[in-house]
Amino acid sequence: MAPLKLGISDQDGFTTPDPRVRRRLLDRVVEAGLDHVTMGDHISFHDGSGFDGMISATTVLSSHDRLSVIIGVYLLGLRHPMLAARQLSTLSQTAPGRLTLGVGVAGEDRREVSNSGVDPKTRGRRLDEALMLVRRLLDGEEVTHHGEFFRLDEARILPTPEPRIPIVIGGKGDVAVRRTAQFGDGWLGIFCSARRFAETRQRILEAAAGLDREAPSWFGVNVWCGLDADAAQAREMLAAKMEGLYHVPYEKFQYIAPAGTPEQVAELLQPFAESGAEYITLIPVGSSIEAEIDAVAEVKERLGKAVGAT
Repeated sequence: MAPLKLGISDQDGFTTPDPRVRRRLLDRVVEAGLDHVTMGDHISFHDGSGFDGMISATTVLSSHDRLSVIIGVYLLGLRHPMLAARQLSTLSQTAPGRLTLGVGVAGEDRREVSNSGVDPKTRGRRLDEALMLVRRLLDGEEVTHHGEFFRLDEARILPTPEPRIPIVIGGKGDVAVRRTAQFGDGWLGIFCSARRFAETRQRILEAAAGLDREAPSWFGVNVWCGLDADAAQAREMLAAKMEGLYHVPYEKFQYIAPAGTPEQVAELLQPFAESGAEYITLIPVGSSIEAEIDAVAEVKERLGKAVGAT
């Protein structure tokens, strides 16, 4: 079993406008022994809130010279692949080897898709085409392509990122299996049980073998969680946060978004690690961002000991 890498996501905290506070928080992440920071991406989610994943990743990478960043997940199907490839090439020059790109489709708010100029009915096919083009462009190819959604003539993006930027596929179900097996270096799950994670991972490996393609080697999961010394308080804080963001009752998430003490959350995460989730990102809700970092670090310590003992 590969060593567990556990990181943290806090969109607002790590993009605070005060650079001194931002560096202090990121230093705390590193000193706590966490392995990466994950930044999300939304253009206009439900009430208009959002954050650009590429800009957020740049902010973190330029604020700390050791941290790795996962963009999880970038809505590539709502962007032009030529422009996305240029951003990735430039970012790789600034922070080589410290970025992993997770990509997915917007699904929870169809208006986010249509207001970006994309037909929600075709967003999946558009992502597939964009994925193929971004990979070819980042590999340094000169690309001529006349497809359903994009037209490129003798297009090229240089310099080629070195080392290569891993591209992992977000999502679930049959589409995530197919897309990862066909295009991805790995899979990034969210809102799934440990049992479903293990099943999907195995299906991806089998599907890649059927395509005579090298097996994806990167498997991770993002997990919302409430963390506090008082388990009831942890649940209350998490419910308020998720209901405000997703506009659905927390009860719909309670079995895949745990809340409790660090010890309780570590116990609930153990089956993911044992099922091959090498990269786990916690999206914590706590009393403060400092408390969240410390609690996630405790989860990592407890989880590492539990997995190492099995």
